[in-house]
Amino acid sequence: MRQLDLPPRASALSESLRDLGYSLETAVADVVDNSIAAKATTIDVWCHAEAARPSLAIVDNGDGMDEATLIEAMRYGSRNPRDKRPPTDLGRFGLGMKTASFSQCRKLTVVSRVGDSFAGAEWDLDVLADDHWRISILDPDECRLVPWFDQLGTKGTLVVWQTLDRLTEHQTESQKSGVLSEKLSHLGHHLALVFHRYLAGDVPKFKKVSVRVNGHKIEGFDPFCRSNPATTPQPPEVVNVNGQDVEIHPFILPHHSKLTRTEYDFYRSRSDFLSNQGAYVYRNGRLMAWGDWFRLIPKGEATKLARVQIDFPASLDEFWTIDIKKARAHPPLQVREKLKQIIGRISDQSAVVHTGRGRKLFEKDVMPMWTRYADRGGVRYVPNGQHPLFAGFEQSLSPNQIIQFRSILGVVGISIPIEAIYADYSTAPQDVASGSTEDCEVIFAKIDQVRTIIDPGKTLDRDHLRRVIRSTRLLEGQDDVMAAWLDKEFPNG
Repeated sequence: MRQLDLPPRASALSESLRDLGYSLETAVADVVDNSIAAKATTIDVWCHAEAARPSLAIVDNGDGMDEATLIEAMRYGSRNPRDKRPPTDLGRFGLGMKTASFSQCRKLTVVSRVGDSFAGAEWDLDVLADDHWRISILDPDECRLVPWFDQLGTKGTLVVWQTLDRLTEHQTESQKSGVLSEKLSHLGHHLALVFHRYLAGDVPKFKKVSVRVNGHKIEGFDPFCRSNPATTPQPPEVVNVNGQDVEIHPFILPHHSKLTRTEYDFYRSRSDFLSNQGAYVYRNGRLMAWGDWFRLIPKGEATKLARVQIDFPASLDEFWTIDIKKARAHPPLQVREKLKQIIGRISDQSAVVHTGRGRKLFEKDVMPMWTRYADRGGVRYVPNGQHPLFAGFEQSLSPNQIIQFRSILGVVGISIPIEAIYADYSTAPQDVASGSTEDCEVIFAKIDQVRTIIDPGKTLDRDHLRRVIRSTRLLEGQDDVMAAWLDKEFPNG
């Protein structure tokens, strides 16, 4: 037997590695990992795709690199994934910066500064076409000519992507701006979620990090709504895997009615309550995977508000099958078993928060307009014929008309568009209006009409009348309008 060195062809391998499945946001996040590992506290992403020579840059104020360190960092497979890494290292395969960058561009330039010393190196896929793994080393003057060099401070690293052949997806000039704007919006949301604990300064051994995209500061997006007092944190648990601790911390999110409109819009624009339920897996404080129950249970309404934060150290990478993009993680058996137990417990509590709110709203009405029946193995809702509004209206009808009116109410109860209501409510509950949105004068006129039906002789006192009108949900969430109308009708209190 004889042995033969058989290195991969540079042109073929480098082009193949462009298609590992990175998106713009996952590619930028992979480079941001390096910035955070280098102890950066400020990270800027700049992108001007409409310039004569489009480029994208990630620049930080972290610990810079000398030339020898930079050259090694530019090497494909610069670190063995089996090597032990320090807790502050967010890398894994020694491929991230290269594969992430080339998924979006054909020329990668890195300039790093330590004090007055500059180091620069460049990979160009068109140069690799001759099948030599050859990079260009930049001298200090050449470093100063790199786009966005003026953004580099007294220390730190600048990563520049040029020849952005995939950023605008080969769209026409008139369409490029829209494509880029959408991608940068997704980028901001992705960074806000993936690095939210760094942005909040909640990761031990790391300082608080500030990230900006084209000058706009990214606010961290906490998927657990911890700033809202209605969020219910559950007791954390610890699972030992290969001598290392994995921390599991469940949360029950608040019902949407407990969110302010600003909070609701913020969360809705970045996630969907139903699709993003599940486990959120963090490696050294960096979010790796989320919105998944790992096939332990299907996603559904019962777990709609359940979230589980799982933290594991980089030393357990091999047990979590981390991929190159750091966008997938699968828990080891010990964690799955513990998670299965936790899911059984928190799913009941999530359902209580989600459905309990509806029951309370229904039960608090002294005389609800709808009656709930649980019979024959199912649940149905029918208009309550004994409600004062319906009963009062029947007083003005003939016996034959009463029969017809009750038939109409029965048809209304049967024809409730349950599927459509469920679809709207499950995705955007606060957009499903349950009260009048008209101006005050129109609402007052409607209430006057209701009163002529339920209290034609004006014999009901203020409190009784308020409860009856409230049960119609005509003024849901408009207590001030209700109070103003009652003050008008009962000037003496």
